[in-house]
Amino acid sequence: DPRVQKNFEDSLEKLKKAGYEIVDLEMPDLQYSLAVYYIIMPAEVSTNLSRLDGIKYGFSAEGKDLLEVYTKSRGQGFGKEVRRRILLGTFVLSHGYADAYYNRAVLFRNKITSEINKAFETVDLIVTPTTPTPAFKLGEKMNDPVAMYLCDIFSAPANLSGVPSIAIPSGMTDDGLPLSLQFMAPHFAEDKLFTIGKKFEELVKYNN
Repeated sequence: DPRVQKNFEDSLEKLKKAGYEIVDLEMPDLQYSLAVYYIIMPAEVSTNLSRLDGIKYGFSAEGKDLLEVYTKSRGQGFGKEVRRRILLGTFVLSHGYADAYYNRAVLFRNKITSEINKAFETVDLIVTPTTPTPAFKLGEKMNDPVAMYLCDIFSAPANLSGVPSIAIPSGMTDDGLPLSLQFMAPHFAEDKLFTIGKKFEELVKYNN
């Protein structure tokens, strides 16, 4: 979104004026982060929630037999988005598809993690917008899950690689929608995030 792009560039200028050195990074494997995330994450959701069957764990609905207890418990106990992710995860883990989807996604996750770790050999932090668009209105994207998934494009790399990250408010659009900046740090370097987060909050407050 042009508003996000301008806010991002303005935020970088604030950091430059505060004495931070900004460099561009070439990270070609990051373009696969969103696709990899939405294969691995639903697979983990499907696996982790499989135990919530309404018998031993989780919400339990009454039924005339065991199968009905299962179907009612999981149907009533999980919302639409959770059920959608369970279905996606079950699909990518199913026989004949695990190698094509899940196993390849795991390989790419390793490549993405290596690329991020390599970047931290030359920089202290990686900064991106938090989302590609400003916040959308409550319930606006409920019928368009793909649009919601695409908003994770900048946060997916940190989730996949396990590096710490923090999102800091960076301003507002003209119509009052919040914007933010995301900082990523190397493993076990949360102190860098707290430092830059506090500093950037001061820069935003001072400049606004």
